[in-house]
Amino acid sequence: MTMTIHVDIVSAEQEIYSGLAEMVFAPARLGEVGITPRHAPLITMLMPGEVRVKVDEEESHAFYVSGGMLEVQPHVVTILADTAIRAKDIDEAAALEAKAKAEEELADKSGKIDYARAQAQLAEAIMQLRTLDRLRKRGG
Repeated sequence: MTMTIHVDIVSAEQEIYSGLAEMVFAPARLGEVGITPRHAPLITMLMPGEVRVKVDEEESHAFYVSGGMLEVQPHVVTILADTAIRAKDIDEAAALEAKAKAEEELADKSGKIDYARAQAQLAEAIMQLRTLDRLRKRGG
């Protein structure tokens, strides 16, 4: 029997996922981490990107997180995300529109926009599109 770890992914609005998994991959601040059952305890910040939950050889789930915290205990992984969306639920048209709008704002050199906000919106849109692209490449 394969060992599993309990995974909870929670956003500010709701619980997105709760279940058992063989492995979890997450975009930690210093790079992607892979978490298996009995992993050493860990708390780290998450970067915007894709969280993958490998349930077993045939089933896995992909999520987009905009950032947040990752807590690992030997038998539990908790992801507290600012925003979390199932990859299959990402609105590609809205992400493309947000990306174009942020790029347009960053091209404006008049000083009338908040460049930090525009850069954050651009990064979020790009990571949503990358998450969706990875899901499609895996056949999801």
